[in-house]
Amino acid sequence: MMDASIIRSYLPIFAQAFTLTVIIGWIGIVLSILIGMLSAFVLYFKLPVLATVVRCYVELFRNTPLLVQLFFLYYGLPSAGVRMSAQVCGVVGLGLLGGSYMTETLRSGLETVPLSQKESAYSLGFSKAQLFVDIILPQAVSVSVPAVTANIIFLLKETSVFSAISLMDLMFTAKDLIGLYYNTTESLILLVLFYICMILPVSFVGNWIEKRSRRNIYGD
Repeated sequence: MMDASIIRSYLPIFAQAFTLTVIIGWIGIVLSILIGMLSAFVLYFKLPVLATVVRCYVELFRNTPLLVQLFFLYYGLPSAGVRMSAQVCGVVGLGLLGGSYMTETLRSGLETVPLSQKESAYSLGFSKAQLFVDIILPQAVSVSVPAVTANIIFLLKETSVFSAISLMDLMFTAKDLIGLYYNTTESLILLVLFYICMILPVSFVGNWIEKRSRRNIYGD
């Protein structure tokens, strides 16, 4: 049976792990969005050489698990003289993985704007810069919000593999406490509750932003 006193005693430990997970997770997510935006622009404008590099990057990181990437960054790179702390490794790994997904999400959003709108803008005297900033980008952002939200939720859940590089996140804490005291039920309940607290607000905020952005652009 579940012991409420054990849950109360574990709360501060899980709260500390939760804070670390959220900080590293969101820094990695911000990094992934920045990488995704830059890479999406490269693909959208078909910049020579850079577009090929970005495509290779996207295919590599979308088709390998985060766990493998973290092992390479944390255990493999030191043999080449590149050393990172577990925290930095977690941020970089999450940023690179998320960046590959954000790239495709944002690129597809940019390409959803119909050609007719672009031609109409040129006929009205819009420059290429005005066309991109005033017409393409707002619609692309609105279309991309649901997929970006889904990517953020995916990345937050992927933080559960940080424990593989000895980062004391939520999963590491739960496994550690279970291994020490065998209070499996209490540890797992707290693990689930803290992940819900981390992810559920993102879903609500994402839905709200999507409705607002669509209302501002399409009026529905």
